[in-house]
Amino acid sequence: MKAVYVAMMAAAGIVMTGQAQADEALAKAKNCMSCHAIDKKLVGPSYKDVAAKYKGDAKAPAMLAAKIKAGGKGTWGQIPMPPNNVTEDEAKKLAAWVLALK
Repeated sequence: MKAVYVAMMAAAGIVMTGQAQADEALAKAKNCMSCHAIDKKLVGPSYKDVAAKYKGDAKAPAMLAAKIKAGGKGTWGQIPMPPNNVTEDEAKKLAAWVLALK
């Protein structure tokens, strides 16, 4: 029984790693990485800084998904983030990925 549990947990870890890589690939495909990096400020804040700012905020996933899709300005400085050509589902995936970074 213990071996089955360990195997299931390992499989879940592989799936989650694959999901994280897929969402990073989505960020690259949608040109998000032109202005953002995972761990350093470029034109916009690093994704890790965004995750830290909104850690524990239950409203953050929906708010970030909306900003990803519609764009925004003022939260991180005067340079606006333009709207992005993403679907609602893609915006939600990207927001969840960013917020999961540590």
